[in-house]
Amino acid sequence: MHFRDVAPAEQEKLFVQKLRQCCVLFDFLSDPLSDLKWKEVKRAALSEMVEYITHNRNVITEPIYPEVVHMFAVNMFRTLPPSSNPTGAEFDPEEDEPTLEAAWPHLQLVYEFFLRFLESPDFQPNIAKKYIDQKFVMQLLELFDSEDPRERDFLKTTLHRIYGKFLGLRAYIRKQINNIFYRFIYETEHHNGIAELLEILGSIINGFALPLKEEHKIFLLKVLLPLHKVKSLSVYHPQLAYCVVQFLEKDSTLTEPVVMALLKYWPKTHSPKEVMFLNELEEILDVIEPSEFVKVQEPLFRQLAKCVSSPHFQVAERALYYWNNEYIMSLISDNAAKILPIMFPALYRNSKTHWNKTIHGLIYNALKLFMEMNQKLFDDCTQQFRAEKNKEKAKSKEREEAWIKIENLAKSNPQVSALLIHLHLHFIVQQRGVARRSWNVFGDDAAFLSERGLNRPSAHFVYVAAAAKTPICS
Repeated sequence: MHFRDVAPAEQEKLFVQKLRQCCVLFDFLSDPLSDLKWKEVKRAALSEMVEYITHNRNVITEPIYPEVVHMFAVNMFRTLPPSSNPTGAEFDPEEDEPTLEAAWPHLQLVYEFFLRFLESPDFQPNIAKKYIDQKFVMQLLELFDSEDPRERDFLKTTLHRIYGKFLGLRAYIRKQINNIFYRFIYETEHHNGIAELLEILGSIINGFALPLKEEHKIFLLKVLLPLHKVKSLSVYHPQLAYCVVQFLEKDSTLTEPVVMALLKYWPKTHSPKEVMFLNELEEILDVIEPSEFVKVQEPLFRQLAKCVSSPHFQVAERALYYWNNEYIMSLISDNAAKILPIMFPALYRNSKTHWNKTIHGLIYNALKLFMEMNQKLFDDCTQQFRAEKNKEKAKSKEREEAWIKIENLAKSNPQVSALLIHLHLHFIVQQRGVARRSWNVFGDDAAFLSERGLNRPSAHFVYVAAAAKTPICS
């Protein structure tokens, strides 16, 4: 029966009946073709209720609240299906196809109905808070681990609406999201909904009042920044970077701990992740205060010098693109006396040695900008670099000559031959387990040990042993 077929006084009763009718669950997974008629009846009822609360006023009365929340809970709060490849490698959101929810034709309509319910002008949070409580929120958050991106998108919007309308649940929601992140960082390193949760947090952070509470600063330092450590960073990095930048726009004094944490977590062997860090760092530099830039410029540009020297051309290229950013160049110009001596050796060396021609062009551009910025400082850095290179060459030559002298002295000393035999036999004892009594051998006996698989002395050792004929005793 349709709502338009009953009198207005009977519509509330029909609404409750339809809500209860939609609490019946159907099997979409093991037997998709079963109960097709009743599945269609439920789908039609859900669609009708969506239209009903969207286009009618004063239809969300007090008796409707528990019925709506119960219907949503029955349909949504369920055990999520196992990973798409439970016997193989763990689900990789970057590579693997997600497992789509088989019952989505019904679930989508339930989500749409519940969102229209929350967004209705008739919705009263004071009545709803008796039913939408901490337990409800906890069960809702558990669904964020669904592999189905369509469901996570609806969950994101639903949780955001609940956060906006229920002031008493805000602290609890933030705390439970923190707990999900803690488990993800330090225990599982696997969760499908991190990007969506961060997207919600981006909106929440944007609404934080100033000055920031200590609780919010701790969240940045203890939760958001350690998220950079996780190997699946690429799945949620844009949302994470947005949250971090939002914090810095709210409170510039957080810049130093944020930049130092990024440098601490900087990837050593994962070049694509390094490019992500460089992207985020540029976003931070776009909003940094000059007074905060001075605090981090030296460690920051030491890391950039390493990036410019990277054999991975995308890392070097991304770092050199900083010199195309006008605001960053103004910061560099104001602090050139500190920055140029750090950057010059890496730029000059790689202008000649880097394998990629594109990098050569970008380096020449950076050097040209430095030269135009402060010609005298540039010349001083050039001279200092050449002096350091000459000093390195002199030291290298000195070391080489010292080793030649040592080698010549060793050749002229008869005791060295005996020492070589002693050390070689000691190696036999250590590696092959020869008893101490067999230490008392002559050089000729080394061949005897060798024949028995105890050791195969080098040609140099045989030569020295034959020449020495010196007994070595323990």
